[in-house]
Amino acid sequence: MSVPVGPRLTRSVEDYLKTIYHLSLEGQPATTSAIAQALELAPPSVSGMIRRLSDQGLLAHVPYRGVELTPAGRRAALQMVRRHRIIEAYLVDRLGYTWDTVHEEAEKLEHAVSDALIERMANALGHPEFDPHGDPIPDASGRMADLLWTPVTELPIGEAAELRRVDTKDPELLRYFASVNLTPRTTVRVAAREPFDGPLTILAGGRRHLLGPELARLLLCSRHGSL
Repeated sequence: MSVPVGPRLTRSVEDYLKTIYHLSLEGQPATTSAIAQALELAPPSVSGMIRRLSDQGLLAHVPYRGVELTPAGRRAALQMVRRHRIIEAYLVDRLGYTWDTVHEEAEKLEHAVSDALIERMANALGHPEFDPHGDPIPDASGRMADLLWTPVTELPIGEAAELRRVDTKDPELLRYFASVNLTPRTTVRVAAREPFDGPLTILAGGRRHLLGPELARLLLCSRHGSL
């Protein structure tokens, strides 16, 4: 069973908490302006919501860095992350969606479905640990593995690695990566790297792919030795 966080929060509150959680993961200060930009809202309305969430014990102010989630706020945010990623996994595994189409659908459904339905989906999928993009799924109690994957750009030349996560929700980029077989669980190897932050030649699925460093940094791997 999931950890209770009180009555079901409103969609707006859920969006705020999830946004602040993702900003913290990216190492960005959760300032009013950053939250407003992420949610496409006016800063004054964001300031008002921050005060309300602070009064509810979901946020705490951090000098010079905006706000951070309290333990209660983090539990609520992780429940939303779990809902979103379980839905994505279910849409791909059971309903035939492709990984480039599920993010927007999950954004809509995550606020509408019940906790009971999420747990039925998770059970039907065998309680997956990762969503279709390789993002870890928190368990029902809110715990999530703290995984440190290596970007392809940091792999030594010739070392084999397993692609575990593709760090983008951009549909066009996801379609491109799928078209060149750069998807989670694929074995990859850097064959060549041009100097001065130049492009990389990556081997995957028996093919060579030339990727610029900006795209290659989105590909996160677990290392498992040389070929």
